[in-house]
Amino acid sequence: MPSLEAFQSAGSAPDDLGPALEALWWLRQGNWDQAHKCVQAHEGEADCDWVHAHLHRQEGDLNNANYWYRHAGKTMPDVSLDEEWRQITTAMLSK
Repeated sequence: MPSLEAFQSAGSAPDDLGPALEALWWLRQGNWDQAHKCVQAHEGEADCDWVHAHLHRQEGDLNNANYWYRHAGKTMPDVSLDEEWRQITTAMLSK
């Protein structure tokens, strides 16, 4: 697995790491819509649901975010969006 730094600076979406990490890569590139499409296509998968929650938190739709955090077995964190992105990405890269 790539390091967090290598993941962030990758020139293209990582197609071999799964949809949740692909969504996190798209989000880091500023493409919220593409990130959302990645996780929407895999609803019910815990990692995708966690990223889905983060996306709706970023969007400011906290009710929807809480719905997805519950599905992922998580609670909405009390950290910045950037820190949450780092935490989720680091957790997924370490699997």
